[in-house]
Amino acid sequence: MSGPPLLDLRDVAVQRGTGAEGFRLDVPELVLERGGRLALLGASGSGKSTLLELLALAAPPQSAVLFHFAPGETSLDVAAAWAQGGWALDAWRATQVGYVVQTGALLPFLSIGDNIALQAELGGMSRRGRVKELAQRLGIAEQLGKLPAALSVGQRQRAAIARALVHRPALLLADEPTASVDPAMAAEVLALLMAETAAAGSALVLASHDHASVARLGLPVLRFEASPGRARAVRV
Repeated sequence: MSGPPLLDLRDVAVQRGTGAEGFRLDVPELVLERGGRLALLGASGSGKSTLLELLALAAPPQSAVLFHFAPGETSLDVAAAWAQGGWALDAWRATQVGYVVQTGALLPFLSIGDNIALQAELGGMSRRGRVKELAQRLGIAEQLGKLPAALSVGQRQRAAIARALVHRPALLLADEPTASVDPAMAAEVLALLMAETAAAGSALVLASHDHASVARLGLPVLRFEASPGRARAVRV
């Protein structure tokens, strides 16, 4: 695709805590083209979720030689925005990023339809037609009026995927989206993520410990090399 990459990170570091309880993640280089794919592979606690929070514009870097996010004609200097207080990131986060967390994190007091629409509404967009379209594609159209507790784990995960895609984000982040489902459902969820991000033109960053599934999908890999209190993300 033409234009700058969607994400361009060079020598970015994230520090969590201090002393014996501290953890540091170093990212020497991460370049993701618009509409690209990337898998984050590593053991639990190796920094995958930390990197996803960084890419979601939800956590600041401790230091960065370069950290640019360019979903459109304008490129955002993320490190500079955080240095200025982070207020400028709110609109970018609401309109350009979708995030599927491990548990789905649906609001229990909202219907499935309202849960899916929420991300778009936070970004000031009306997407009710898009909600129905995604629900149909993901096989949960008949569940839109129900509360999350009435759905199976797999159905809730599909709803979480729909919510992350409803506003057509430039970047979709998925943190172990198959951790709570059986192998057959896991394969289906991954296939849906691949298909739906491709249909939306969204780039996908998928954190997983399932090396076999990532290999079957043929995804480029960023591997996390961990030692006590520190991890380093290295492109394979």
